Amino acid sequence: MASLPRPEPGLLRTADFDALAGLYRWMEWLSFGPLLGMCRTAFLSELAEARSAVVLGDGDGRFTARLLRAAPGVRVEAVDASAAMLHALLRRAGENIGRVRPWHGDARFLPQEQPERVPFDLVATHFFLDCLTAEEIAALAHRIADSSVPGAQWVISEFAVPAGWFGRWVARPLVAFLYTAFGLLTGLEVRRLPDYAPGLSAAGFRPERRRTMLGGLLTAEVWRLRKS
Repeated sequence: MASLPRPEPGLLRTADFDALAGLYRWMEWLSFGPLLGMCRTAFLSELAEARSAVVLGDGDGRFTARLLRAAPGVRVEAVDASAAMLHALLRRAGENIGRVRPWHGDARFLPQEQPERVPFDLVATHFFLDCLTAEEIAALAHRIADSSVPGAQWVISEFAVPAGWFGRWVARPLVAFLYTAFGLLTGLEVRRLPDYAPGLSAAGFRPERRRTMLGGLLTAEVWRLRKS
C-alpha cells in the first residue's frame, strides 16, 4: 500500500489512536452494539448526490466505505491523525480506493490551499468533534467553510447528555467513563463534551435535521452552509 502523506507539525498534542485500529470495531460493538453505526448512517440515504467530501477522523473507515457505495460520484478526502486508522480505512474502501485521497495529519491543521482540491459539498464528522475543544471546533469550522461550496452539508454523529434523570444518572457518568478510558488508551486530553453549535453557526452552518437514539445519548445531525 502506498505511503501516506506525512502529518504537518503542530504545537498541540495529538491523541494516538494507532493501537486501537484493530480493536476499534469490536470495542464499539461490545459497548454499544450496532447503535453507533446506525447513528453514523442515519442520513446516508440523503447523500447520494455528493461529489466532494471531507471525512474527518472516521477511524477504521466504516462510514467512508458506506458513503463510497451510496454516492457513486463522490471523491473523499479522508483526514486522520492515526496512520493505522487511515490504512484500515483504505483497506475497507476496497474497489473504491481510487476515490479516496488520504491525508495523515491533525485535522486542526487541515491544509486549506490545495490546487487539486474541489470545494467540498459534504463534511462528515462522526464521534470526532468530542475529541476537540469548542475553540478548536470553531476554528476548524471556519477553515471548512472557506473550502466548501454554498449549501454544503455537514453530517455529525456525537454523544450528548440529555436533560433529566437519564442524562444526570446515566449519560453523564457514561460519557465521563469514556473520556477517562480513551484518555488512558490514547492520551486524549479533552475531558468534556464540547458545545460545537456556536462554532458551526459562527462559520455559517445552520442546523437542518436531528435524530436521537438511546434516550438522547446519541445524536445525528445535518447542518448546511449558508453563505453568499
